[in-house]
Amino acid sequence: MTGAALTTPQPSESKLCYIGFNHVKGIGAMRLKALLDVFGDAPSAWRADTAALRRTGLNEKLIEALITVRGRLNLEDLWQRITAFGIQVITWEDEIYPQRLKEITQPPPVLYVRGSLLAEDDFSVAVVGTRRVSAYGRRAAEELAALLAQNGITLISGMARGVDGIAHDSALKSGGRTLAVFGCGVDHIYPPEHRSLAERIQQNGALISDYPPGTKPDANNFPPRNRIISALARAVVVVEAGDTSGSLITAKFGVEQGRDVFAIPGSIFSHSSRGVNRLISDGATPLVDLRDLLQAMDLGKVTEYRAARCALPETPLEAQILMLLDQEPAHVDEIRARSGLPVDQVSATLIMMELKGMVAHVGGMKYIIKESV
Repeated sequence: MTGAALTTPQPSESKLCYIGFNHVKGIGAMRLKALLDVFGDAPSAWRADTAALRRTGLNEKLIEALITVRGRLNLEDLWQRITAFGIQVITWEDEIYPQRLKEITQPPPVLYVRGSLLAEDDFSVAVVGTRRVSAYGRRAAEELAALLAQNGITLISGMARGVDGIAHDSALKSGGRTLAVFGCGVDHIYPPEHRSLAERIQQNGALISDYPPGTKPDANNFPPRNRIISALARAVVVVEAGDTSGSLITAKFGVEQGRDVFAIPGSIFSHSSRGVNRLISDGATPLVDLRDLLQAMDLGKVTEYRAARCALPETPLEAQILMLLDQEPAHVDEIRARSGLPVDQVSATLIMMELKGMVAHVGGMKYIIKESV
């Protein structure tokens, strides 16, 4: 993920076609990848005729669905409606697509985001639990979220009632960042009483969904979105959960994705602790001291990790400029001439690299490379 807030440039034809495919029910990650493998790119796949689509192995029902959606959608108009809500669109082709999510078996081809994704969000923990939270669960969620925030760790959850909402709120109150993954379009705030919370998350994190804007909350949408919650995180913590809690699905996805799964033990007499206690008996790590999470994940060194990452070029442009610098001061005009890039692009990149600690401005529009890089 990049270290800057997302922007809304004019979309490429490929991005528009990804959005189009995202509106075709039945064409998910596997089928879209198969289409891209055959046709080479999204626009060619989107424009393919019926005969060509048949040769890919798509069944008649899916071909009919694709042709129908293609006929009724105006992708440019759809893009305007999406961006009017302040929604950013990220596809497999974008460098900003979260690396952890990209590594799972079937990463969502499209993400819709309101807010910003930052490089620091790579240091994150998913905190989930029951909607019917007890006083014990509330306190555990609040204290865990505050601890993560105070240590610079982004909290990820699903903004549901109960543990999710409490964790988001506590992280924000403690000055942290938090990401909420929706089971509906990010233009639909659910539950509705979390509208204010959603606005605060958008200012200090992001609202994320792989469902197109306009998708209303549906019970069938929430279990699949849990794979995104776990995939974005380095670890999953289940605070409190009954036997049928959706947070157990998140934990299951976490195990499948190779994430460490923790569970906060509860009373054997509490219905809302049956799920977490069973997780522990099945192999989840019991979290008997909240700070044990920091030690187990080595997340206490998050500041050091960030400093090391900031010293590395994040884009080809940064890498190119870094190669042109040493301990002898170089003027912006000299860097521009040697790079062949526009001066405004060079200047803007140098300013960002200085903020990251990669270069130093020594006066007179001259720059040197930092010795630590």
